Amino acid sequence: MAYQNNEKLPVFASLKDSPSAMTKKGAYAAVSYMVSAVLLVLFNKAALSSYRFPYANVITLFQMISSLALLYALKLWKIVSFTVEPQSNTNKNPATLIPLKTLVYTLPLAISYLLYMLVTMESVRVVSVPMYTTLRRTTVAFTMIVEYFLSGNKHSYSVIGSVGIIVLGAFIAGARDLSFDAYSYAVVFVANICTAVYLASIARIGKSSGLSTFGLMWSNGIICGPILLFWTLINGDLRLLLNFPYLSSLGFQVVMLLSCVLAFLINYCVFWNTTLNSALTQTICGNLKDLFTIGLGWIIFGGLPFDLLNVVGQSLGFLGSCLYAYFKIRGK
Repeated sequence: MAYQNNEKLPVFASLKDSPSAMTKKGAYAAVSYMVSAVLLVLFNKAALSSYRFPYANVITLFQMISSLALLYALKLWKIVSFTVEPQSNTNKNPATLIPLKTLVYTLPLAISYLLYMLVTMESVRVVSVPMYTTLRRTTVAFTMIVEYFLSGNKHSYSVIGSVGIIVLGAFIAGARDLSFDAYSYAVVFVANICTAVYLASIARIGKSSGLSTFGLMWSNGIICGPILLFWTLINGDLRLLLNFPYLSSLGFQVVMLLSCVLAFLINYCVFWNTTLNSALTQTICGNLKDLFTIGLGWIIFGGLPFDLLNVVGQSLGFLGSCLYAYFKIRGK
C-alpha cells in the first residue's frame, strides 16, 4: 500500500549531448543538499569539535550503520522502496533486500566511494587547509572531464565558462597560501579524480540500475560497511574509542546521533541531486555550500581575517556558481 504513494525519482533520464533545463524537482534536490550540508558543517563545528573527537573513520562507520538501520526500518515498514518499479521486489535477495545481480552491478559505485573516502582523508592529512580548499574546488573541472569520458556528457560553452570562473576564483582565493609540493598536489588531484568518478558513477549507475535513491544508498552501505568496519578494527580506532573520555556522556551521544541523522539526509540529497541533475551540478552545489558555510561561519563564529584576494576569489566562485545555476535553469 505504501509503495503506491512513494515518490518515484526520475533516475532513468537519458543522457544527452545538448544541455537540458533543470526541472523544479532538480532545483529542490540541489537546494536540499546545500541546506543540509551547511547545517551538518555548522553543527559539527559547534558540537562535535567541542568534544575533540579524533576518529573520523569511526564517525563514518557510525553514520553508515545508522543509515543502514534506518533504511532497513523504512523498508520493513513499507515506507520506501529500494527499486524504482515496486514489482521488481519479487526478485529480491532476502539477505540483501535487492537482487544480487543488481548489487553486483553497483559494485563500481561502492569501490569508487571507498577510494574517494580514503584518498580524501590522506589529502586532508598531507595538505594545509587553505591549499586543500583551493585545490579541491578545482574538482568541478575534473568532474566535467570524467562525465565526458564515462557518460559522453557534453556541456555548452556557457557552462564551461562558468566552471572556468569558479576554478579561477579558487586559485585567486588561495594565492597567498599556495606553496608547491609535488606529493601534496598529486594526492589532492587524485582525490579530485576519485570524487569526480564517484559522482559520475552515481549518475550513470543510478540511471540504469533500476534502484531508487534509497536503494542506491542501501547497496552502497552493505558493500562499504563491512569493509570500513574491518578497516577500523585493523587500525585500532574502535579499540581507542573505548578509552574516549566522553563516550558515556549523554551530551556526546545525542550529538553523535544528530550527526548521523544529518549525514543520512546529506547522503540522500547527494544521490538524489546527482541522479536527478548531474555529477557536475552536485559538484557546483558543493562549491556553493562551501561559500555559504564560510559566510555563515564568519557571522556566527567570527575569527576570519579580511583578505582582499580571498574576498575576490570567493566572489568569483560565487559568481561562477550562480552563472552555472542560471544557465542550467534556462537550459543553455
